[in-house]
Amino acid sequence: MSRQLEGVTEVDYLAPEFAHSALLTIDLQQDFLGGGAFEVTGTSLVLPQVIRLARAYRQAQLPVVHAVRLYASDGKDVDLPRRALIEGGLQLVAPESPGSQLAQGLLASDAELDSAALVRGEFQELGKSEWIMFKPRWGAFYRTRLDDLLRSRGISTVVVVGCNLPNCPRASLFEASERDYRTVLVEDAVSQCSDERIADLAAIGVRILQTAEVLEAIAQLS
Repeated sequence: MSRQLEGVTEVDYLAPEFAHSALLTIDLQQDFLGGGAFEVTGTSLVLPQVIRLARAYRQAQLPVVHAVRLYASDGKDVDLPRRALIEGGLQLVAPESPGSQLAQGLLASDAELDSAALVRGEFQELGKSEWIMFKPRWGAFYRTRLDDLLRSRGISTVVVVGCNLPNCPRASLFEASERDYRTVLVEDAVSQCSDERIADLAAIGVRILQTAEVLEAIAQLS
């Protein structure tokens, strides 16, 4: 997409390229959902939209990456705001625990997390174009090989959904922008959205869309 400006073609470098996009789901794990050990308000409510998006991406054979947290009981590799809680005995998305597993209905199968492989930095492959990955901090690109995975598949656009905007989705969008990806936040598929937070992301070029708009764009690819 481009426009003419006094005889000069101006390219829209922010426009999503859905044919070269990947869906990135963030921390949609049992402990963060309703009834979990560390429920994040609103996360269960956005889950149906995320499931619809994941199904559409699978059908279009576009990449889906599920980023997760795993907090070992010693707390040594836990972000500082939560480290004392884990060291104090809070069992939160602990490796191999039920609470660490992804939300029911999100995956196409009943696959469980291979925590040991994930913590080693490996991608857990679920299908031809779907993976689970471990992120040790807020952003999905920090100390991970996500950028390598996306580049190897010609991805230009990262579409972010999940839990919860002030923390991990926001950090992941900033990291994606720093790496020159076109970025999309699906507003009704991310918990803890607010006008101020949305405005901050729009100011760095993130496109703010709704689930229906992304589904329509993916449907048009077939």
